[in-house]
Amino acid sequence: MQSTSRITERLDALYEFDREPVPENKLLGPSNFIGVYAGEHVAGTEYVIGPLFVAHGVAAADLIVGLLLGNLLAVLSWAFIAAPIAVKTRLNLYWQLRKIAGPKLTFVYNIVNALMFCFLAGSMISVSATAVGLPFNMAMPGLNDMYPNSIGWVVVVLLVGAVVTALAILGFERLSHFGKVAAPWMFLVFVASAIAVLPTLGVNSFGDFWRVANERIWTGVPEAGQSKFTFWHVVFFSWFCNMAMHIGLSDMTLLRYARKWQYGFLSAFGMYVGHFTAWIASGILCAAALRNFAPGPIAYLGAGISGAICVLVAGWTTANPTLYRAGLALQTATPDWKRWKVTLAAGIVTTLAALFPALMMKLLDFVALYGLILMPMGAVVFTDFWILPRLGMNSNIAEIRRLAINWPAAVAWALSLLICFLLPVEIFFKGLPGWFVCVVLYVGGSWLVQRRLSPARVAREDTLEVPGIGRSAQ
Repeated sequence: MQSTSRITERLDALYEFDREPVPENKLLGPSNFIGVYAGEHVAGTEYVIGPLFVAHGVAAADLIVGLLLGNLLAVLSWAFIAAPIAVKTRLNLYWQLRKIAGPKLTFVYNIVNALMFCFLAGSMISVSATAVGLPFNMAMPGLNDMYPNSIGWVVVVLLVGAVVTALAILGFERLSHFGKVAAPWMFLVFVASAIAVLPTLGVNSFGDFWRVANERIWTGVPEAGQSKFTFWHVVFFSWFCNMAMHIGLSDMTLLRYARKWQYGFLSAFGMYVGHFTAWIASGILCAAALRNFAPGPIAYLGAGISGAICVLVAGWTTANPTLYRAGLALQTATPDWKRWKVTLAAGIVTTLAALFPALMMKLLDFVALYGLILMPMGAVVFTDFWILPRLGMNSNIAEIRRLAINWPAAVAWALSLLICFLLPVEIFFKGLPGWFVCVVLYVGGSWLVQRRLSPARVAREDTLEVPGIGRSAQ
């Protein structure tokens, strides 16, 4: 009993500034963010997304150019939308949103947010499980599988889920250290395994690559039952696959530790070292594996045991920070719980979700959906922080007026999502117009509500002005 009590006390001491700004002495340097972004985006998702581009019949030129442009737009979104607000407030998204939207609306958002992140982390546990199951000849899930296909799958997923949850409980700094150690090695395995299988596809010289890429890898012809992807699908997916993190501002949770807002540009280590290179490499592996879409076997084909271990670690490096975000999102829903207990609960939900391989095999659609659902509240925070003060309105109105629900925020979230789902375009293209719709709705709703309040502007004790910017950078 005494040892259990000591463990609980040590876990309780893992404080991550859940409800207050990160202090100056806890800020981190650039290497931590290089590590966490490279580790998270040279990761398990890459072993799924690269092959899915092959399955959806992306042409080689559309893939290369589309990834260059889409990933650039993603980096700019982190640098100019997420990072400045994170550095100025030093708060995680969930506590900043509480000041704007009110505790009841934030409670609803955080539950939805946490569930989405749990499902995403669950797909990464599934990815790792395909590697762990290789020595046991475990039956691998197929492209159209939805439910667990064996007892072995269930056992392996439960074991991997337990490890991922334990790592997420340890906190952000430890996650960044894990990413810094793992990312360079994972990148080398991705590249080396792709190069190793090129001769089996008919690439015997540099000049052969482009011909083989068009004829045998990214042929422009989708697999049976899969929709056709174009250049614009690649651009918008690579931009918005992390929409919840940058435009949706969930990465305030990580970037609040940054010394400077310019650290948002370090997301390029994830977008180009990770997404660009790894999606291409895993697509090559998928083609060499004769369109086998299970991550473990295709990595093993290219790099043997090292490839299988890479899939295992890659799943962890994505699932860990994702589950960490989910734990912080649930923190406001369970204010009397310590963060480790909340993260443990999120880990249980995540592991149960990972039992269903459909999360992994339908990852493109799921990533687009979860980003779309969470995006409007990022637009609300952005608008509240930057735009409302310039229009003569109050920011953080829920905190100032002690509102349980800021109705303009609630209506903007619900109505923008309704409009997005009604738009007659594929889900990958709904996020961009949806963001602007939400901004307009929130500005209009805030003006209607605030003009009826007391005309005396409430003083903001936490507002500092600097020329040309408004609120002070930390």
